[in-house]
Amino acid sequence: MAGDSRTAANAAAVLRTVLDHGPVARSDIAGRSGLSAAAVSRQATGLLQAGLLRELPGPGGGVGRPRVPLDLHTGAVGGPVAAGLHIGVPASTFSLVDLRGRLLARRAFPHEGRDPAGLSGEITAELGRFLAAFDSGRPLLGVGAALGGWVRPDEGVVVRHPVLRWRRKPLAAELSGALGLPVRIDNHARAVARAEILFGRPEARRSLVHLFIGNVVDAAFGIAGAVHQGPGSAAGDVAHLPVPGATVPCACGRTGCLQATASDTALGAEAVRRGVVPDPSVPLLVDAAATGDPRADLLLRERARAVGRAASLLLDVFNPAVMVVTELASVLHEGYLDELRGAAMELSHVCDDPERIVAPHAGPAVLPEAAATVLLSRVFQDPLGAAREGEITPVGMVPAERAPLHSSHDGPA
Repeated sequence: MAGDSRTAANAAAVLRTVLDHGPVARSDIAGRSGLSAAAVSRQATGLLQAGLLRELPGPGGGVGRPRVPLDLHTGAVGGPVAAGLHIGVPASTFSLVDLRGRLLARRAFPHEGRDPAGLSGEITAELGRFLAAFDSGRPLLGVGAALGGWVRPDEGVVVRHPVLRWRRKPLAAELSGALGLPVRIDNHARAVARAEILFGRPEARRSLVHLFIGNVVDAAFGIAGAVHQGPGSAAGDVAHLPVPGATVPCACGRTGCLQATASDTALGAEAVRRGVVPDPSVPLLVDAAATGDPRADLLLRERARAVGRAASLLLDVFNPAVMVVTELASVLHEGYLDELRGAAMELSHVCDDPERIVAPHAGPAVLPEAAATVLLSRVFQDPLGAAREGEITPVGMVPAERAPLHSSHDGPA
């Protein structure tokens, strides 16, 4: 209904204004958001009752004064958190994140030796143990899950993940049923793009392209604060984007595809073939380069240049205000990002500013933050609707299927 849509939009405008400018008084929210003072007051009241906002002491030290500042409720007592689940190929990562996208806790769960057919059940059980270990009584909004491949977030389905051999997998329903929590899933390239739009550089809200280089290669495009999904949520499949100058054979029958040229799988295999590392692990390769192995450094620079050449094509097609590249070496070490930028600038016809190519704002915490943002983006789009969906209250969210948990653990892991 039109009234419900207007209410959701107004609540989102208030919450987003506080995210950007908080702590901020109600009168300032009205000026910055374009809403009337009465509309701000109504929405602020609802957001306070939902536990998403909190009042801070005003200039006179009291609470409830006309210019009392409002801020996102990120306090250690009562501030809600979102759980994140990033499902990679070698491992999954669990996280807890506050309303500003700040990482509070994380844990890795290696997949080595585990059968993909039963992997989701093992991940779910381990995630439940993680949530129990780090529960402090703070309201838990739900779980955001991100992974590679073709994901339909509206259906909660992994349409295709070739490496994990998942097809038409109802992952959101499986997780929600086992955990008793609201769960939202999305492709990890779109998840990082959403995190950049919510918590990253302001220019990302104008337009951005995100290129994800891992065992699975993906991309995402956002404009005016919205991430494009396309029919069937199939946008962003760049696995077979041709890399200029690359000649590596691809399983598709062509040569020079981005997946075959620059993925972690391809890089790890090449590192083992050259005798640089004993196992096909990109983190091992990055560690070897950091300790001074010139062969490892050369391989990482070769990949950075290949990614840069592919990035040049996306820059020319989309001409975004900012291009975010998630690639392990360049996230950890500026020198590889500079290598990537240089290769892109050599080939791009429309971009002459290498600073438009950046690493994710969250650095090494990019995937734990992005996974939780799959859920948080829903909260910021329709705060009170998300509150109704998750039964959020100032004292916590306790779905019928999940009893409250309490422990002494809270904070970075």
